[in-house]
Amino acid sequence: MTGLRLSVRTKLTALYGGLFLLTGVALLLINYLLVSTTLPATQPFATAAVAARGPAVPSDTQVYPTTPTIEVVSTSLDEYRDSTLATLLLQSGIALVIAAALAVLLGWLTASRVLRPVHEVTSAARKLGAENLDRRINLDGPSDELKDLADTFDQMLDRLAGSFDSQRRFVANASHELRTPLAVQRTLIEVALADPDVTPQVRRLGEHLLHTNERSERMIEGLLTLARSDRGLPSRVPVQLAEVASNVVRALAPLAAEHEVEVTTELAERTVAGDPVLLERLATNLVENAIRYNRPGGTVHVRVGRNPALTVQNTGPVIRADAIPALFEPFRRLDHERTSGAKGAGLGLSIVRSVAQAHDGSVYAQPAESGGLVTGVWLPESR
Repeated sequence: MTGLRLSVRTKLTALYGGLFLLTGVALLLINYLLVSTTLPATQPFATAAVAARGPAVPSDTQVYPTTPTIEVVSTSLDEYRDSTLATLLLQSGIALVIAAALAVLLGWLTASRVLRPVHEVTSAARKLGAENLDRRINLDGPSDELKDLADTFDQMLDRLAGSFDSQRRFVANASHELRTPLAVQRTLIEVALADPDVTPQVRRLGEHLLHTNERSERMIEGLLTLARSDRGLPSRVPVQLAEVASNVVRALAPLAAEHEVEVTTELAERTVAGDPVLLERLATNLVENAIRYNRPGGTVHVRVGRNPALTVQNTGPVIRADAIPALFEPFRRLDHERTSGAKGAGLGLSIVRSVAQAHDGSVYAQPAESGGLVTGVWLPESR
């Protein structure tokens, strides 16, 4: 069982208040001891009273015992002493409680002021993303440990910003350098296959090369999309998710007919703030995977709602629950049976997860009872 977690401010306040309370109790005890030793005792006063009354009585007069008088004096002094000490304890205790309450309040305010730079560092860290690494703390104040912490955090952000800028340049260059040769190769192969005098062996080789070229293009496109979504979103616009899902289902209708899969939809109005291109790619990967990894005569159901914002369920072979996490890793597949004949590069669900995280969302998958997979994407509401 996890214990109660207290904030640093609460711990500092308890420390300040506890130390003050212990100091106050010690002062109260010292004061009590000093006052109790200063107050007169009863016995000296009683003896003095007997000595003063003795000579004043004539010798021929009957002397009555004076003990009751001495007892009265002694009792009065005891009551006075006990009353004084009790009053001292009561008033000191009340003063100590009031002072302790003030100490706790002042300790809370002091702890808040001391921890303010830490809160600024925490707030800056929470607001950071790949799209706004230019944010800095720039803490003002004396050169102490907290300022050193904030300055170190700013220096770390400078290094991260430099790394992300380098990654952006690499992705931009790779997008051009990798696509162009593949496009040239595809064009040359298609031109060669267009020759009516090509032999059957060369035609089979050309078709195999086209298939390999297409797979390479899909892999590069997936890697670039994955890198783009991992960098975050530079800007966000309202996107109608139902419209995106409808367009994706319409575009993949020929693929569904080829695999003899029926696609049904349940689309409610849902607005998401994000990148329309990335969201379309997310929906395309989910629906395309659901079609490809299905059985002839199977179904795919696409649903758009509140949360999960997008759900795609298909029929197919039974999938073990412990094997599902591997689907979200790049280039990871379940087994040969699930991926046989597939043209994918093993990046589909990796891209889905990366795009969902770039939109401050998440994705989950679970096996369906009758076989197949249920995949859902949680996305925050558009503001």
